Amino acid sequence: MSTNIPVRPGAEPYAAGEGGRGVLLCHGFTGSPASLRPWAEHLVREGYVVRVPRLPGHGTTWQEMNTTTWQQWYDEVDAALSDLRATCEWTAVCGMSMGGALALRLAENRPDEVAALVLVNPAIALKRFDLKLLPVLRRLTPSFPGISNDVAKPGQDEVAYDKVPLHALAQQLEMWRDVRYYLARVTAPLLYFRSQTDHVVDDTSQGLILPGVSSEIREFVELPNSYHVATLDHDAELIFTRSAAFLAEHAPA
Repeated sequence: MSTNIPVRPGAEPYAAGEGGRGVLLCHGFTGSPASLRPWAEHLVREGYVVRVPRLPGHGTTWQEMNTTTWQQWYDEVDAALSDLRATCEWTAVCGMSMGGALALRLAENRPDEVAALVLVNPAIALKRFDLKLLPVLRRLTPSFPGISNDVAKPGQDEVAYDKVPLHALAQQLEMWRDVRYYLARVTAPLLYFRSQTDHVVDDTSQGLILPGVSSEIREFVELPNSYHVATLDHDAELIFTRSAAFLAEHAPA
């Protein structure tokens, strides 16, 4: 997707690392690669080739995001996985929030290439009543107040929008339906992190994903001291070290 809108500082895509083991990290709705940058850098130090693409319409303006589709977001991570596969024999996918839905869809569609799956507060459904009104609301207003920077730790910034673009939100709901329908296709070993306190994503997704996938290995880790953007929060180090150990367990030496 071509655009002349400048990317916000910190929201740039990230690519680093050398070797034959690759990890793709997918950021969340209205967010940016900034939310995953510390995690990505940790995995590079652990010896992985890491890619964190910037989803189309993210890291620029919420108005631009309102012109994008979920297929464009998915195509971006799909291309990033193909880029990793060009040099890496083994690849895993990680995702936070909506990035978890994108990661699941990659595992559904490319099971032989997603050797392990790590999800942090993933979203594929919400209980919010106003979502049922979205077809009407999106014709009345282009956006809602934002949901960014749900972080307990002071001083953190995921470089996200302060508004929720409603046309883009409708696109996300379409993708969620698609991901939910094919959940049983997921067979990769799964590590699932969940914050005790999350002001963005409720427990609905957990109740769908963990029993819905076909993965024989399903590990669950609770995060007691973090909000939604846990990769920038007090439990970030736990996510980094536990995920690196999980990936190492399932990757070739």
